[in-house]
Amino acid sequence: MNEGSIVEFIDQGRFVCSICLLDRGNRLHLLTPGNREVNLSPKRALLISGPSMDPMKPREELLERLRNTEERRNTLKGQVDVEELWELIREEEESFDTRYLAQLVFGKSITDDHLSALVRALFEDRLHFKMKDGSFLPNPEERVEQIVRQREEEALRERKLAEGSAWIAEIREGRRPEDPSCKEEIINWLIQVALQGDEAPEFKQVKELFSRAGVPGIQECRHLLVRLGIWEEDENLDLLRFGVETSFTQEQLEESSRLGKVKIPVQNREDLRDLSTFTIDGPLTLDFDDAISFEKTDDALQIGIHIADVSSLILPGGILERGAATRGSSLYLPRRQIPMIPPDLSHDTLSLKQGCDRPAISLLARFDESGELVDHRFVPSMIRVQRRLTYQEVNDSLLRTEPAFQEMLRLSQILRQKRMNQGALSISLPELEVKFNADSALSLELVDQNTPSRLIVAEFMILYNWLAARFCRDRGIPILFRTQQEPSERLSLQEAGYLFYVFQQRRKLSPLQIETVPKPHGGLGLDVYIQASSPIRRYLDLVSQRQIRNFLTGEGPLWDAALLEEIRMAVEPVTKTLDLLKRNRLRYWILKFLSQHRKGPFRALILDELKTKYRVVLTDFFLVTEIKRQEGVILSPGQEIMVEVKKASPWENLLELGYVRA
Repeated sequence: MNEGSIVEFIDQGRFVCSICLLDRGNRLHLLTPGNREVNLSPKRALLISGPSMDPMKPREELLERLRNTEERRNTLKGQVDVEELWELIREEEESFDTRYLAQLVFGKSITDDHLSALVRALFEDRLHFKMKDGSFLPNPEERVEQIVRQREEEALRERKLAEGSAWIAEIREGRRPEDPSCKEEIINWLIQVALQGDEAPEFKQVKELFSRAGVPGIQECRHLLVRLGIWEEDENLDLLRFGVETSFTQEQLEESSRLGKVKIPVQNREDLRDLSTFTIDGPLTLDFDDAISFEKTDDALQIGIHIADVSSLILPGGILERGAATRGSSLYLPRRQIPMIPPDLSHDTLSLKQGCDRPAISLLARFDESGELVDHRFVPSMIRVQRRLTYQEVNDSLLRTEPAFQEMLRLSQILRQKRMNQGALSISLPELEVKFNADSALSLELVDQNTPSRLIVAEFMILYNWLAARFCRDRGIPILFRTQQEPSERLSLQEAGYLFYVFQQRRKLSPLQIETVPKPHGGLGLDVYIQASSPIRRYLDLVSQRQIRNFLTGEGPLWDAALLEEIRMAVEPVTKTLDLLKRNRLRYWILKFLSQHRKGPFRALILDELKTKYRVVLTDFFLVTEIKRQEGVILSPGQEIMVEVKKASPWENLLELGYVRA
């Protein structure tokens, strides 16, 4: 029986020295130094000393005895050099009982106090020995080193969490605390969690950090980064998530600067500088890669479509072309433009700027009065843009005052009608533009894409790309064709209106394909099609231009079909990512606008009827979203309703709509 014995056990990570008041066989009833009585299974006892006192003695006397025993054993514990003991026996790959180890430390004459002191020392050390079945096994040296490293890492982690949480708490209170030594690492944790959420490797650290700092949720990462000045209020997180290159390396800039000084000779180019050539673009355009010239004679319309000859300066395999291939295309976002080619080339040397001699690959086409194509040719050329025009200028005045523009509009209308007769689909919509005034106030505006000036530019560029595709097909030039099969169904414009028709018809479209085999482009109503009209902005356009230019100069195509397919496979995923980024960014600004103008009301068109909700499009922004069904409200696809914004958060990509009763 163990009544009156000293029983030691571990509770919440620390040693407890107790006296057994009653032994029930499978349960020991103990008195602890804190004058608490507890029950313990004998299996949990680390050490049971022989009976040494009468458990029936006064409580104070028992507690005094416990305190003296505890003090005596702790004093002896201080005499145990665990590392020295480990050094002595670590080569022995076996376990040792407590008595043997205590004798190595204290000598042959040992008591229960010595045994307790040894166990306490080894337990607190937890480095050199591990306990197994009541015995101790020395850890291998590699394990000791590993534990030391883990402890150092844990201590460092704890310091970061302590300093970081205190720092964050003060920042949230509006103070300016001294930066902790781990500031950069803490900021990186916040960035990764803001970008990746709970998938970030740093998620657990940030969760613990915020818990200590009293931060309510992980979504506060973004707000903290804005408050710290690391991010702007409207930071584009997709640029960071997708790893989009937003600047150029020093080596790329140096090469760009060098090429910017190279003079392209007129020799071996057709000199077209005397043509009346102009550009039509938006007022904020910086890179002009297409220009138009037009002349009317007694029996013909002479059209010149001139595309900046980027391939004459950006050499294949060079650092700038490799960079362009990696970027895929220029990226145009509200408040930000990220060019594919360094600005001193894309905005200057290569750009078809007014009053500057520029190399081009020109299409010279002749039409009769009825708009029938009589003949055409592609030539390397030298041009000089005489007028820089905007879409608005052409619409507002030039179409009324200059007959040449009236003739270009007439020809572009003929070209479009021909494509429509060949099965082209007319499913364009106004484009939503994000604008900011002088006070940075946000506004959204739908810009009509079917104005006369935009029709002229669009049809002439389609003409260039169509004839370039035929040029390559007929001469066996390997090229990347853009193809599209017929839609799965052709819908008709019904009572629901044009907008409903467009959204429904777009869902019936076949996917666009890029391939080396010439096939029709059903959406445009053309037998073949490529894109070669924006080589400053799109890498695959540059690839197509290089193939055409090399043929025209007698050098022969640079790539065969197999290599073109490799280029496509590398670039197409990049351009799809950029398209997704642009859609996400436009949605961000719409949601921000809605968060600022929640009262509305806003018009919405029902697109689909689902089980618990309706799929709708907000017709002022062309934003497709959802609205929950409401009891008693029955709606049909094509029906227009009025809605209000209940919740809108651009950072959380959240939009919740409610019904506005008539």
